[in-house]
Amino acid sequence: MSGTTRQIVEDPRTPRPGSREPRDGQRPAAPRTSPPGSKRPRVSAATLGIPLAYLAVTVFGVWWIDIRPAAVAAGFGDIARLLERMVPPTTGPVSDLLTLALETLWIAIAGTGLATIASVFLAAAASRHFTGPKLVRWLAQGIIIVTRAVPSLIFAILFVRIFGLGPLAGGLAIAVHSIGMIGKMMADVFEEQSPSPREAIASVGASRLQNFVSTTLTRALPAVTSLVIYRLDINVRASAVLGLVGAGGIGVALQTAIGSLNYRRAAGIILVIVALLLILELVAYLVQRAVAEHADEHTQSQLHVAGSTPAAPGWNRSRVLRSAAAASAVILFLYSLSQLSLNLSRLGQAWNNALALLSGFVPPVFTEEILLGIFESVIMAFTATFFGVLVGLVIAVLSTRHLVRFEPLSLALRGIVVFMRGIPDIVYALIFVAALGLGPFAGFLALSISCTALASKFFTDSLQNIDPAPLRALEATGAGRIQVFVSGVWPQFVPSFIGNSLFTSDLALRESAVLGIVGAGGIGFLLDESVATLHYQQTAGILIGLIVVVVALESVARWARRKVI
Repeated sequence: MSGTTRQIVEDPRTPRPGSREPRDGQRPAAPRTSPPGSKRPRVSAATLGIPLAYLAVTVFGVWWIDIRPAAVAAGFGDIARLLERMVPPTTGPVSDLLTLALETLWIAIAGTGLATIASVFLAAAASRHFTGPKLVRWLAQGIIIVTRAVPSLIFAILFVRIFGLGPLAGGLAIAVHSIGMIGKMMADVFEEQSPSPREAIASVGASRLQNFVSTTLTRALPAVTSLVIYRLDINVRASAVLGLVGAGGIGVALQTAIGSLNYRRAAGIILVIVALLLILELVAYLVQRAVAEHADEHTQSQLHVAGSTPAAPGWNRSRVLRSAAAASAVILFLYSLSQLSLNLSRLGQAWNNALALLSGFVPPVFTEEILLGIFESVIMAFTATFFGVLVGLVIAVLSTRHLVRFEPLSLALRGIVVFMRGIPDIVYALIFVAALGLGPFAGFLALSISCTALASKFFTDSLQNIDPAPLRALEATGAGRIQVFVSGVWPQFVPSFIGNSLFTSDLALRESAVLGIVGAGGIGFLLDESVATLHYQQTAGILIGLIVVVVALESVARWARRKVI
């Protein structure tokens, strides 16, 4: 609806952007109150069952991976000796490294942009508000599920086989995997919107496309921008290691340095990756603040101020800056596409390679070796999640003011977490494999660090958003900090704790499926070998197995959220 002012003042009954509405057929959740003398409400089965399940899997995983105190102590000694060999870090030719770092950035931007464009259509079709054919909706939902279940590094292996070595394979791998993540989150944003504007536009005879663009998409722009920026941050981390399988970027230099035992240069490359990610994280934070600014003014997606007449939109400093930023983003995206080494001759050959690859997928082969590899990946992921969640919880509690109110400690812990998150999982795996040798123990340690950083970030955010009213009431009765935490903070935190733990497991499972590429256990080694030896039927079996496991885990997560949250 260009040329029409969209300044919508928030109605008290209208949910704020980012808030959740009740699903169709569901009543809003009412405060849980119990009449005097009634029994205390029963604890949800998910609240007890999920932690116990994690504990049981972890006990088995400790035995399976052979995690012994002596082995852990000896392993950390080997890691310490390896780190000594990395000091002082060197970068080698700076111009070459800068070129590869920029190539990593172009891969991430191009892949994220392509995924965003495709996700708008897929999310609209997958949303429960879609009024078109059900077959289209099911197809869109299926594409989102499949692309989300397969890690980007696995897509990179397949696209390298189709398009050859280089950044084109990396950009397409980032794009295809991101479709699943951006599409799912975007569909949730579309579904959470109030139906009143859609119904009003439909009542005046607008087409389905006009209705979607003028109501759903425009109101979702701030939230969509935030999630795309967040996904770009993740994709830079992923694209930084795609060179390990020949898909371009700075990972090529990292693989060469580690393969030639040049650990000082490997350390310098890792520091360059971390610096790049920290800069982008700061940019993402500033952009998210800018696009969320309207929420502070109690408005919904205010695209521009009113002009002299309702049909003449006005211009102010904020709108000029947003328009300039949008134009810059489009130009940057188009430039990044031009850096993917795309040429017509490669595309013609790629079509034949893709047909050969897909025809070789049928019929898929399932072997005992495949099942064992997937099983090991699952055990690694859940065991690492258990330890990561425990350590992450401690860090989160110490980083907030509920128990310990010592600001220097909080800042130090948050800095450590940011640094830990800045190093991709597979880089940790490379270091641990170099220090400890091949096997799932190296993969477990890499995933544990990743899960710790991720869980502590989620838990810290959740603890900071705790409703303070019950805490102040408890403090007014003379309760101490521990009593306030146990009685006021923890009950509010439990749903978020379980939900974020499951989400951490979901991400850990995807990563565990690729760590085997560098020898860190799991199904990754077998997958890489099956593609390299053109055994595509086995590749298909592995991918189907991974999709089934991821979908099963997501089903458990949805059930848990219904029971707990």
